[in-house]
Amino acid sequence: MGALNVSNGKSKDSKSQSQLDSENLRSKYILKILFDNLTTEKTLRIIKYNKNLQSRLDISLQHYKEYFQTEIEIIPIKYKYGKFINVSDDESHYHIYFNNSKEKIKKYKLTPKDDNVTKIKINIDYEVKSYKNLFKDCQCLGLVSFKKFKIDNINDMSYMFYGCSFLLGLDLSNFITDSVTDFSYMFFGCFSLKKLDLSKFNTGNAISMSNMFDDCSSLEKLNLSNFNFNKVNDMRNIFSRCSLLKDLNISNLNTNNVTNLSSMFSGCKSLEVINLTSLDTSNVSNMSNMFYKCSSLKELKISNFNTNNVKDMSYMFYECSKLKKLDTTNFNTNKTTNMNFMFAGCTSLEEMDISNFNINDLTDINGMFSRCSDDLKNKIKEQNKCIGEKAFL
Repeated sequence: MGALNVSNGKSKDSKSQSQLDSENLRSKYILKILFDNLTTEKTLRIIKYNKNLQSRLDISLQHYKEYFQTEIEIIPIKYKYGKFINVSDDESHYHIYFNNSKEKIKKYKLTPKDDNVTKIKINIDYEVKSYKNLFKDCQCLGLVSFKKFKIDNINDMSYMFYGCSFLLGLDLSNFITDSVTDFSYMFFGCFSLKKLDLSKFNTGNAISMSNMFDDCSSLEKLNLSNFNFNKVNDMRNIFSRCSLLKDLNISNLNTNNVTNLSSMFSGCKSLEVINLTSLDTSNVSNMSNMFYKCSSLKELKISNFNTNNVKDMSYMFYECSKLKKLDTTNFNTNKTTNMNFMFAGCTSLEEMDISNFNINDLTDINGMFSRCSDDLKNKIKEQNKCIGEKAFL
């Protein structure tokens, strides 16, 4: 935290009291006092009492800034050059050091001249409120570790690791995400990342998670059981193109505010079971491409889906070729305007009841059952006489 000036340092107990006070400074109550006064005072005088012993700490603005920084350690990929961080307009908030050097470096790109750089340390001051685009398109990153992350007022992490296509390791165990409202595109295109531990994430204030894990094509497992989705309204493409994802735990999924689920699992070619019984879809208007090309999917639990407000279901189950049965008996399609290629390519589908589907005024129904089995097509024709031939082409 930097040197502390304790006024009654002659006491035998002064050292222990100083240490105690230093620890207490971490409490949110004291931090709030510090933060509220920093704009008006250069030095804060805090009087603390412990039994009969009184000590005073003089905390300067510089000490505060030194302690409340995010410390990031980066190990770059050898012979991969370019940006390793995108700084904000105010460069004074960013302090960069190479190979544990105490000398501050004023550069944000690696060149062949920097082949000897094996480690980069970045300190970001507490004034920074947004980490949007922080590492966007920084392809020279190999490992990123957040050693110190004591700031709890970051509100935006969208596009944070966007396009970090060679990123192999990411330590986010110290993250404080309590105030973050936007996680959209956060890990988009991190297609070398094989594992991701987000167990410490607090998403209680999150509003957007669109494309959050889009194109994380090497991820095999993702546990989001601790995620809070209560305020989220946009989840389109959240798992899109996670082609190796086999284990996805979203048992806590509460989506009562979500309006867009389009392409949510699009291209998740390795998922065999998806259980969405906890989903509240009453406000959803778009489910297009939701399970597009989930070609390994054998079991899909969506019997509780509320589709009262869904307008677009086009390509929803397109080429779910291993799915044998699908429970759509509760689907309400009164507001649906597009069902083009909705079940096209579901070549193994044997059981499905769409007798409740309202498609009297529906014009966008082309190829709805294209490439489905003849047996299924005959059953569908018997169930709903309103379906025209263009739905089977």
